[in-house]
Amino acid sequence: MEPFAEQKGVVAALDRVNVDTDQIIPKQFLKRIERTGFGQFLFFDWKFLADGSLNPDFELNREEFEGATILLAGANFGCGSSREHAPWSLLDYGFRVIIAPSFADIFFNNCFKNGMLPIRLPQAEVDRLFERVEGTRGYQLSIDLERQTITDGHGLILRFEVESFRRDALLRGLDDIGLTLQQEDKIEAFEARRRAAH
Repeated sequence: MEPFAEQKGVVAALDRVNVDTDQIIPKQFLKRIERTGFGQFLFFDWKFLADGSLNPDFELNREEFEGATILLAGANFGCGSSREHAPWSLLDYGFRVIIAPSFADIFFNNCFKNGMLPIRLPQAEVDRLFERVEGTRGYQLSIDLERQTITDGHGLILRFEVESFRRDALLRGLDDIGLTLQQEDKIEAFEARRRAAH
Protein backbone atom coordinates (compact mmCIF):
# COMPACT_ATOMS: atom_id res chain seq x y z
CA MET A 1 0.00 0.00 0.00
CA GLU A 2 1.32 3.45 -0.90
CA PRO A 3 2.18 5.60 2.15
CA PHE A 4 0.03 8.66 2.65
CA ALA A 5 1.60 11.85 4.04
CA GLU A 6 0.27 14.81 2.08
CA GLN A 7 -2.19 15.17 -0.75
CA LYS A 8 -2.60 18.34 -2.74
CA GLY A 9 -5.11 18.30 -5.54
CA VAL A 10 -8.26 19.46 -7.23
CA VAL A 11 -11.49 18.95 -5.29
CA ALA A 12 -14.51 17.39 -7.01
CA ALA A 13 -17.84 18.17 -5.36
CA LEU A 14 -20.61 15.58 -5.15
CA ASP A 15 -23.28 17.37 -3.14
CA ARG A 16 -25.50 14.35 -2.50
CA VAL A 17 -26.35 12.56 0.73
CA ASN A 18 -26.66 8.80 1.28
CA VAL A 19 -24.50 7.85 -1.69
CA ASP A 20 -24.49 4.07 -1.40
CA THR A 21 -21.96 1.53 -2.57
CA ASP A 22 -24.19 0.33 -5.42
CA GLN A 23 -24.12 3.88 -6.80
CA ILE A 24 -20.35 4.09 -6.30
CA ILE A 25 -19.73 0.78 -8.13
CA PRO A 26 -22.82 -1.01 -9.52
CA LYS A 27 -23.10 -4.74 -8.85
CA GLN A 28 -22.63 -5.82 -12.49
CA PHE A 29 -18.98 -4.73 -12.28
CA LEU A 30 -18.04 -6.82 -9.24
CA LYS A 31 -16.90 -9.85 -11.24
CA ARG A 32 -13.24 -8.81 -11.44
CA ILE A 33 -10.92 -10.39 -8.86
CA GLU A 34 -8.15 -7.79 -9.08
CA ARG A 35 -8.26 -4.57 -7.07
CA THR A 36 -7.55 -2.47 -10.16
CA GLY A 37 -9.60 -1.55 -13.21
CA PHE A 38 -12.71 -0.43 -11.33
CA GLY A 39 -12.21 3.32 -11.78
CA GLN A 40 -13.80 3.31 -15.23
CA PHE A 41 -17.04 2.05 -13.66
CA LEU A 42 -17.18 4.57 -10.80
CA PHE A 43 -20.67 6.12 -10.50
CA PHE A 44 -21.46 4.36 -13.79
CA ASP A 45 -25.24 4.83 -13.70
CA TRP A 46 -24.86 8.55 -13.04
CA LYS A 47 -21.87 9.14 -15.28
CA PHE A 48 -23.34 7.75 -18.50
CA LEU A 49 -26.61 8.13 -20.38
CA ALA A 50 -28.51 5.13 -21.75
CA ASP A 51 -26.74 5.47 -25.13
CA GLY A 52 -23.31 5.25 -23.45
CA SER A 53 -22.44 8.93 -23.82
CA LEU A 54 -21.34 11.05 -20.86
CA ASN A 55 -24.15 12.58 -18.83
CA PRO A 56 -23.55 16.36 -18.95
CA ASP A 57 -25.62 16.81 -15.78
CA PHE A 58 -23.45 14.55 -13.60
CA GLU A 59 -21.20 16.55 -11.29
CA LEU A 60 -18.00 14.58 -11.82
CA ASN A 61 -18.24 14.99 -15.59
CA ARG A 62 -17.56 18.71 -15.21
CA GLU A 63 -14.34 19.78 -16.94
CA GLU A 64 -12.98 21.58 -13.87
CA PHE A 65 -13.11 18.34 -11.84
CA GLU A 66 -10.92 16.40 -14.27
CA GLY A 67 -7.96 14.84 -12.50
CA ALA A 68 -9.42 15.51 -9.04
CA THR A 69 -7.81 13.59 -6.18
CA ILE A 70 -10.08 14.85 -3.39
CA LEU A 71 -13.82 14.12 -3.29
CA LEU A 72 -16.15 16.34 -1.28
CA ALA A 73 -19.45 14.61 -0.52
CA GLY A 74 -22.62 14.72 1.56
CA ALA A 75 -23.53 12.88 4.75
CA ASN A 76 -23.60 9.08 5.10
CA PHE A 77 -21.27 8.50 2.17
CA GLY A 78 -20.64 4.82 1.37
CA CYS A 79 -23.81 3.43 2.94
CA GLY A 80 -25.43 0.24 1.68
CA SER A 81 -23.64 -3.07 1.17
CA SER A 82 -20.15 -3.66 2.51
CA ARG A 83 -18.41 -4.22 -0.84
CA GLU A 84 -14.70 -3.38 -0.73
CA HIS A 85 -14.94 -2.63 -4.45
CA ALA A 86 -16.29 0.83 -3.53
CA PRO A 87 -12.98 2.19 -2.19
CA TRP A 88 -11.13 0.23 -4.89
CA SER A 89 -13.06 2.06 -7.61
CA LEU A 90 -12.60 5.49 -5.99
CA LEU A 91 -8.87 4.89 -5.57
CA ASP A 92 -8.47 3.53 -9.10
CA TYR A 93 -10.26 6.61 -10.42
CA GLY A 94 -7.67 8.78 -8.69
CA PHE A 95 -9.20 9.84 -5.37
CA ARG A 96 -6.96 9.62 -2.28
CA VAL A 97 -9.14 11.68 0.08
CA ILE A 98 -12.88 11.83 0.70
CA ILE A 99 -14.31 14.60 2.87
CA ALA A 100 -17.86 14.29 4.20
CA PRO A 101 -19.85 15.01 7.37
CA SER A 102 -20.28 11.27 7.98
CA PHE A 103 -19.55 7.86 6.45
CA ALA A 104 -21.01 4.39 6.73
CA ASP A 105 -18.81 2.49 9.21
CA ILE A 106 -17.75 -0.42 6.98
CA PHE A 107 -16.93 1.88 4.06
CA PHE A 108 -14.98 4.17 6.42
CA ASN A 109 -12.88 1.23 7.65
CA ASN A 110 -12.34 -0.11 4.11
CA CYS A 111 -10.94 3.25 3.00
CA PHE A 112 -8.12 3.09 5.54
CA LYS A 113 -7.37 -0.52 4.64
CA ASN A 114 -6.92 0.49 1.00
CA GLY A 115 -4.75 3.58 1.44
CA MET A 116 -7.45 6.25 1.24
CA LEU A 117 -8.10 8.94 3.82
CA PRO A 118 -11.76 9.54 4.74
CA ILE A 119 -12.11 12.81 6.67
CA ARG A 120 -15.14 13.63 8.80
CA LEU A 121 -15.84 17.34 9.21
CA PRO A 122 -18.79 19.18 10.76
CA GLN A 123 -21.61 19.91 8.29
CA ALA A 124 -20.94 23.66 8.47
CA GLU A 125 -17.31 23.18 7.40
CA VAL A 126 -18.33 20.85 4.57
CA ASP A 127 -20.88 23.43 3.40
CA ARG A 128 -18.14 26.07 3.45
CA LEU A 129 -15.96 23.86 1.25
CA PHE A 130 -18.82 23.29 -1.20
CA GLU A 131 -19.16 27.07 -1.49
CA ARG A 132 -15.45 27.46 -2.19
CA VAL A 133 -15.50 24.72 -4.83
CA GLU A 134 -18.42 26.43 -6.59
CA GLY A 135 -16.75 29.83 -6.39
CA THR A 136 -13.29 28.83 -7.66
CA ARG A 137 -12.58 26.97 -10.88
CA GLY A 138 -10.13 24.15 -10.23
CA TYR A 139 -10.30 24.65 -6.46
CA GLN A 140 -7.47 22.82 -4.65
CA LEU A 141 -6.86 21.67 -1.12
CA SER A 142 -3.76 20.42 0.67
CA ILE A 143 -4.31 17.62 3.15
CA ASP A 144 -1.53 17.06 5.69
CA LEU A 145 -2.11 13.81 7.56
CA GLU A 146 0.85 14.30 9.90
CA ARG A 147 -0.48 17.65 11.14
CA GLN A 148 -4.13 16.71 10.49
CA THR A 149 -4.83 19.96 8.66
CA ILE A 150 -6.65 21.04 5.50
CA THR A 151 -5.53 24.24 3.79
CA ASP A 152 -6.29 25.92 0.48
CA GLY A 153 -3.56 28.56 0.16
CA HIS A 154 -6.20 31.30 0.52
CA GLY A 155 -6.42 31.52 4.30
CA LEU A 156 -8.50 28.41 4.98
CA ILE A 157 -7.18 26.16 7.75
CA LEU A 158 -9.32 23.30 9.01
CA ARG A 159 -8.35 20.60 11.48
CA PHE A 160 -9.50 16.99 11.44
CA GLU A 161 -9.03 13.99 13.69
CA VAL A 162 -7.82 10.53 12.74
CA GLU A 163 -7.38 7.78 15.29
CA SER A 164 -3.63 7.41 15.97
CA PHE A 165 -3.38 3.73 14.93
CA ARG A 166 -5.05 4.38 11.57
CA ARG A 167 -3.04 7.56 11.04
CA ASP A 168 0.24 5.72 11.70
CA ALA A 169 -0.69 2.83 9.39
CA LEU A 170 -1.58 5.23 6.55
CA LEU A 171 1.59 7.30 7.03
CA ARG A 172 3.66 4.12 6.82
CA GLY A 173 1.61 2.55 4.00
CA LEU A 174 0.66 -0.52 6.03
CA ASP A 175 -2.52 -2.47 5.30
CA ASP A 176 -3.61 -5.47 7.39
CA ILE A 177 -1.09 -7.76 5.68
CA GLY A 178 1.71 -5.22 6.09
CA LEU A 179 0.89 -4.84 9.78
CA THR A 180 0.96 -8.62 10.22
CA LEU A 181 4.29 -8.95 8.40
CA GLN A 182 5.85 -6.58 10.93
CA GLN A 183 5.63 -9.56 13.27
CA GLU A 184 7.26 -11.92 10.75
CA ASP A 185 10.13 -12.91 13.08
CA LYS A 186 7.68 -13.89 15.84
CA ILE A 187 5.49 -15.78 13.37
CA GLU A 188 8.47 -17.74 12.02
CA ALA A 189 9.68 -18.52 15.56
CA PHE A 190 6.20 -19.77 16.50
CA GLU A 191 6.02 -21.96 13.38
CA ALA A 192 9.50 -23.37 14.08
CA ARG A 193 8.47 -24.29 17.65
CA ARG A 194 5.34 -26.00 16.35
CA ARG A 195 7.33 -27.99 13.78
CA ALA A 196 9.82 -29.03 16.46
CA ALA A 197 7.03 -30.16 18.76
CA HIS A 198 5.57 -32.49 16.12
